[in-house]
Amino acid sequence: MEIAVYGAGGVGAYYGGRLAQQGHDVTFIARGEHLDALREDGLTVESVAGDFAVDCPATDDPAAVGEVDLVLFCVKSFDTADAAAALDAMLRPDSAVLSLQNGVDNEDVLADVVGTERVWGGVTYIFSTIKAPGVVEHTGGPARIIFGQYHDIADEAPARPALADDFRDACEDAAGMRADYTDSVHATLWDKFALICAQAGLTAATRQPFGVINDTEETWALYRRVMEEVVSVAHAEGVRFDWDPVTKWLDAMASMDNDENYSSLHYDLTHGKRMELDALHGSAVRRADEQGVDVPAVETINAILRPQADANEP
Repeated sequence: MEIAVYGAGGVGAYYGGRLAQQGHDVTFIARGEHLDALREDGLTVESVAGDFAVDCPATDDPAAVGEVDLVLFCVKSFDTADAAAALDAMLRPDSAVLSLQNGVDNEDVLADVVGTERVWGGVTYIFSTIKAPGVVEHTGGPARIIFGQYHDIADEAPARPALADDFRDACEDAAGMRADYTDSVHATLWDKFALICAQAGLTAATRQPFGVINDTEETWALYRRVMEEVVSVAHAEGVRFDWDPVTKWLDAMASMDNDENYSSLHYDLTHGKRMELDALHGSAVRRADEQGVDVPAVETINAILRPQADANEP
């Protein structure tokens, strides 16, 4: 496959690197010192699933990539609109853009630019960050992607594209990752959205790792309440789950060995970087208001973090 990784950070570079290991034609789109290092020394990955290094083309100009089968779209949510404007140069009529971003707004932005039929909604579960320019550190998580053809929430899921099978097979063949297709793309996106709003919101607001949150009765109750409120907004928007997202995540997170984990929102807050608050709690509050759903816990997290998010704006 010909694959462009748009936003070759900890997540995008890890998956792109694994696919390049299998001989797929991967190009990284990055910027700054990370781009310089990728060009000069290639990508080095320090992974719990096995260290590796690959040398792939890297650029900051999407137009220089040429047409590809698939774009792994991994930019920060606040860059989605600007980055989407440069996608056409990389897409054929049967190409696809797979969003692996935080939030539930990105797919609609992409669809407005490249057409809904070329957008795949996706989530991923992985702990992987840029350790140094050109170096990605993968510390855990199942390194699993769940994706599906995007569509209007009121419509039935369309038929699975042949390209989706090609990508799933490519991921199955690659070491250290896997991918699964879903016909329930909206439920899948909102399922993770509920988790992120709780995990990111509480670690950022308390400045404490997950283990402390889990061990503190009042804070763990708030963690649950945030998820319940986000799921209630999903229901109001017409999302239907074949499972209980809240119970699923409470059980999974309580039993997971992640006591020292924070979140990317916490990292950005504490390092003076632009935060994805608008794509997370801001979006949940806006959507709740539109649907007439009360979300006091989410509103509180949003209000607590808003001054620092505003201060970190460039």
